[in-house]
Amino acid sequence: MKAMLLAAGRGERMRPLTDSLPKPLVKVGGRPLIVWHLLALARAGIREVVINLSWLGAQLRDALGDGRSFGVSINWSDEGPVPLETGGGIFRALPALGPGPFLVVNADIWTDIDFGGLELEPDAHAHLVMIPNPPHHPCGDFGLDGDRVVNRESERLTYSGVGIYSPVFFEGCTDGRFPLLPLLNRAIGRGKGARRSAPRAMVRCRHGGAPRQPLGTGVCARMSACPSLGAFPS
Repeated sequence: MKAMLLAAGRGERMRPLTDSLPKPLVKVGGRPLIVWHLLALARAGIREVVINLSWLGAQLRDALGDGRSFGVSINWSDEGPVPLETGGGIFRALPALGPGPFLVVNADIWTDIDFGGLELEPDAHAHLVMIPNPPHHPCGDFGLDGDRVVNRESERLTYSGVGIYSPVFFEGCTDGRFPLLPLLNRAIGRGKGARRSAPRAMVRCRHGGAPRQPLGTGVCARMSACPSLGAFPS
């Protein structure tokens, strides 16, 4: 399986720091955030990594090179001066990610999730890692019905920024700038009442706090203007 690290964003919440430094290169525990991910991917046996670029992308290229020093091989997906958002960025990179399922990780988080413990079920087109709602996002993103993601107004969890996707998830998309959320909502909507024999209609989920397979503690901290550094490794 290949992986994609989402690193093209402007990092608005951490300005003015990110006016001159790409958010994935912000250091936590002595290392840039994105380096933690590269090392974790290498430990999980995921060696082929695509990283998208836009804001201050040259700094990321200079810092990471071809990835060999981190045990991976990096393929860069340059989006130009205007980021394509999450959906558009992934879609642009699909040729480099290949025909099979691939892992996607937001480069602006720190997590101890074991990437090697994740997989996409045969009847699903996406697999999201969900976590308990953090203080800055108390309402969460999605609910769960068993291990299927659903839209509802209560008892919701937060999408960690870690997931596995099939290229079929992006069926019907065209190259350009667009978010991921409408595609998730489309898949969730198709999944209402769907049987396992209808893979297009399904988005499956793993709860970071109570996994079916060991995933560490499911810690996931998103960087913001005032991060809680106690959540990060030393």
